[in-house]
Amino acid sequence: MRLYVKYMVSLRCKMMVKEELKKLGLHYVIVDLGVVELLEEITAEQRALLKANLLKSGLELLDDKKSILIERIKNVIIEMIHHSDELPKVNYSDYIAEKLDYDYTYLSNIFSEVKGVTIQQYIIIHKIERVKELLIYDELTLSEIANMLHYSSVGHLSNQFKKITGLTPTFYKQLRDKRKRNLEDI
Repeated sequence: MRLYVKYMVSLRCKMMVKEELKKLGLHYVIVDLGVVELLEEITAEQRALLKANLLKSGLELLDDKKSILIERIKNVIIEMIHHSDELPKVNYSDYIAEKLDYDYTYLSNIFSEVKGVTIQQYIIIHKIERVKELLIYDELTLSEIANMLHYSSVGHLSNQFKKITGLTPTFYKQLRDKRKRNLEDI
């Protein structure tokens, strides 16, 4: 039996979900990307208890099919951008459709209807968040970051970064360096 849990893809969240399943005596095959696959059927009482306990921890057991699909789309995008060493070489639309085994137009329409942004806009927002992380780590040049995230050029990355954050990547990095120096002076 499959359950869908809304949570950030993190080891801490996975551990919390596993712990709640253990408390209820439920055995799982996988707990990954917001999906929990159980070995046995879950009773209505166990489901209600699991839902309540997860909610106390800030996690949500999803019931409606659209919400489940939206979370699956979001998790594929987050995994692709934040947790992969390299982004896929195929179009993101092809990658997402293949991962979820749905027609991309269908996924795109539902996502836009529910979230109020397109999948493409959501991807851009997460790519910029990834750029911020990489700028903070200060291990890669802007050129290397642009290449890693499949931007056509540093200029394209910089334009998207400024559109989303209001800052240039260089200015963002300078702010980070200034904060770092201020903390060292304390």
